[in-house]
Amino acid sequence: MIGHRFIHFDPNADGKSKFEQLLDLFMQLLTYTNGDAGEALSWLNELDRQYQLTNNEYGMGDFIDDLKQNGYMQEKTEDGSFSITGKSEQAIRKKSLEEIFGKLKKTKQGNHQTFKPGQGDELNSDTRPFQFGDMLEQIDFTESIRNAQINHGIDSFSMQEDDLQIRESDFKTQTSTVLMIDISHSMILYGEDRITPAKKVAMALSELITTKYPKDTLDIVVFGNDAWSIEIKDLPYLQVGPYHTNTVAGLELAMDLLRRRKNPNKQIFMITDGKPTCLKIGKKYYKNSFGLDRKVVNRCINLAAQCKKLKIPITTFMIASDPYLQNFVQEFTEMNNGKAFFASLDKLGAFLFKDFESGKRKTVY
Repeated sequence: MIGHRFIHFDPNADGKSKFEQLLDLFMQLLTYTNGDAGEALSWLNELDRQYQLTNNEYGMGDFIDDLKQNGYMQEKTEDGSFSITGKSEQAIRKKSLEEIFGKLKKTKQGNHQTFKPGQGDELNSDTRPFQFGDMLEQIDFTESIRNAQINHGIDSFSMQEDDLQIRESDFKTQTSTVLMIDISHSMILYGEDRITPAKKVAMALSELITTKYPKDTLDIVVFGNDAWSIEIKDLPYLQVGPYHTNTVAGLELAMDLLRRRKNPNKQIFMITDGKPTCLKIGKKYYKNSFGLDRKVVNRCINLAAQCKKLKIPITTFMIASDPYLQNFVQEFTEMNNGKAFFASLDKLGAFLFKDFESGKRKTVY
């Protein structure tokens, strides 16, 4: 007689193997350890001691062996230290995308939709009569045959120009985006880790663009005392330094990068938690961390105006709620005719994704 065998139900297992469960946790820890595989493994060992993540059948040694065999980690022969591989870097970006933009549905790869009908990549539900100059592939033959049967009867079928219906399609735009990330010391001050959520958003956005919008471009700019570009693969290793906030340098570099891009649609996303406090004048740094220095602020406002002339909207994600900072961001945003979000850390990804996808021009304060 065939019966049923009942086993203990583990609601956290989610049908994944022990390796897959540990891998998910390992990828999360890598984000917090700035890509340091050895430190992430130490944290994982400590969690294993506290919460018994492994068992007699599958231990941490097995997990480390599987990481190496599956190409997620490599061991240096000279000192025995561990480092992650390109496969892990991509897995972290994918994990961030699933975590932040988990509700995304797979769609046809392309660009961002606009609200203008015309010749394009994606059909919509609207039809119209044929006009001279319309292309053959735009004809909706189902509707056209239906019109021909109604207009001329079924017995003697014929199709005339007046019977033809054209299926409207939507334009899609190519967009060049620069994502600016503040890596000044304040991003880890006051007992709050602000850089990790910013990194997760950057990794998720980069994975979104490379997979769903491959015709788009994304440049990552980090700014502290100075500003420089980093590659997408470098995002897991990004960490805060003992820097002031040179927003001017970040904006100047972002504008320079966008000038080289041929896409007609360009935009800047800036994630920051503080006020601009630094300028580089010649070889010297002008710094003032006390209040809003008009010498620094005015340079930022002037760059916002220049971006407006170049039709480069700036969306600022301010992860701080000080009233005087809100006033600065409002002045900066109004000069650029851009957008501003005062986002909490847990909502940062949702705000950025919504703005990136919608492309609306409404200013939010």
